Amino acid sequence: MPRHTACLTFDFDAMSGMIAWGLTSPTPISRGEFGAIGVRRILALLAKYRIKATFFIPGVVIGTYPQICERIVAEGHEVGHHGWTHVPPAKMTPDQEEAGLIRGSEAIRRLCGQNPRGYRSPAWDLSPATAELLIRHGFLYESSMMGNDHHPYQVRTGDVISPDEPMQFGAETDLIEMPISWSLDDFPHFEFFRMPGLMATSGVLANWVDDFEYMTRSEDWGVLTYTCHPYVIGRGHRMMMLERLIHALLERGASFATMEEAAREYQDRRTRT
Repeated sequence: MPRHTACLTFDFDAMSGMIAWGLTSPTPISRGEFGAIGVRRILALLAKYRIKATFFIPGVVIGTYPQICERIVAEGHEVGHHGWTHVPPAKMTPDQEEAGLIRGSEAIRRLCGQNPRGYRSPAWDLSPATAELLIRHGFLYESSMMGNDHHPYQVRTGDVISPDEPMQFGAETDLIEMPISWSLDDFPHFEFFRMPGLMATSGVLANWVDDFEYMTRSEDWGVLTYTCHPYVIGRGHRMMMLERLIHALLERGASFATMEEAAREYQDRRTRT
């Protein structure tokens, strides 16, 4: 029986991204601060449709907004690892990256009572060490790469990349990749920052619905992941778009799931085949 899943995911960065970019004056900090308002609006919308989602939250944001993060957990949503700060792993040494990974996991464990099962890199910029660190620390999945659209796949380690020779692919691992895409991310479409942004919601909504529609026409089973940021999607006209998206996906037979649920379903299917 065909089954098509939509994962609504929210990167609750608040002001951590601005700080990582060195933007610490009052106005950029206030842009991130709006994320707290956005989360409250998102939680109300998800509750209305009884949808469970995944929130990727940096450890510093858990410390900044503990009550909001506690509400996310209390309402049954998954909390994924999004770094301790919003500095991308590619800009860290392996020791720095591992220290942040451990510190962020500790914050999530205090919040949720369990270790995070999923990871999403700040700025979707992994380091050569990231996959091995995630495997070492027991993660089920990660969600920062773009090698597929509708299908999870296994993360590789040991790729050999040369500027003038064919690429050599490394070995697959047990770590599951839940792929994403900039085209299914609200930030480049809407946020005014180093890119045009501020697009009308109608065109973005059409693209997001069509990507799901294409999956239903071309695949019997698949997972499509949408990435939103509360301080971006939380603006009024974009929240209306998000609700229209939910309606459109429901009309097309979508099942909604957390990232962990979708990853485990993929894992079960892979084991059976």
